[in-house]
Amino acid sequence: MRQGVELTELGGRMGPRVLMLPGLGARGAGFRALAEQLSRVARPILVEYPEGKHAARGAGALANEVLKAAGPVDAVVASSFGGMVAAHLAAGGAARGVAFLGSFTRPEHLGLRGNLIAMMGPIAVLGRPGPLTAALASWKPIPLARVPDVVPTTRLERMTTLHRAFAIRSEPPPPELRRLPVSCVCVQGDRDVLVPPSSMARLAASLPPGTPQHLLRGAGHVPYFTHPEECARLLTPWLDALAPASGVESVA
Repeated sequence: MRQGVELTELGGRMGPRVLMLPGLGARGAGFRALAEQLSRVARPILVEYPEGKHAARGAGALANEVLKAAGPVDAVVASSFGGMVAAHLAAGGAARGVAFLGSFTRPEHLGLRGNLIAMMGPIAVLGRPGPLTAALASWKPIPLARVPDVVPTTRLERMTTLHRAFAIRSEPPPPELRRLPVSCVCVQGDRDVLVPPSSMARLAASLPPGTPQHLLRGAGHVPYFTHPEECARLLTPWLDALAPASGVESVA
């Protein structure tokens, strides 16, 4: 059981430090293929959230735990619920850029689905997600050994998802980033059945004007997992523009 945030840093010592934040029930390890692609120009850091009942944290509290573990970074690449965590980090000045992959910063960005976000917890426990759910989320079959990277498969992971889903509504959402000096980019799969493509426009409206929006054809809810090359192609120019800030160093 993870008592706190765990980090795995890839790549060398050059380029911006980039946190890779998973969604509500996914594993940070699912970002490895994309992280390896980005390690040519950046220093990706895989993030695993705490587990267990004590990990019942909303996005703001979880952002504080991530910040304590990683310190300030240059950028964050966030999936789904990870976008809420990333927005708290950016609003607090701990990240200068955020890439939102099938993400949102407020439940209302999901439209009517936003009212049901707490139900993701009971679904994780009672529905017992497996290969079929992972394939639906990914919009393609997933090798059995990789299913745990996409959906919660152990009882501990499912119960952690339950506690965290219920905690989302217990705290205020992150501030909008629209008027803050944060560099953002949005990437959305056109086959995303959990965070619909229409949510990208709502998300972008809360971000700085001119934030690029990219729709990936044939991608589902986890484009970082199923389309790492395409995501890296879109994110590399954005990362190149985020030269490391002075005073930001690697955490051993």
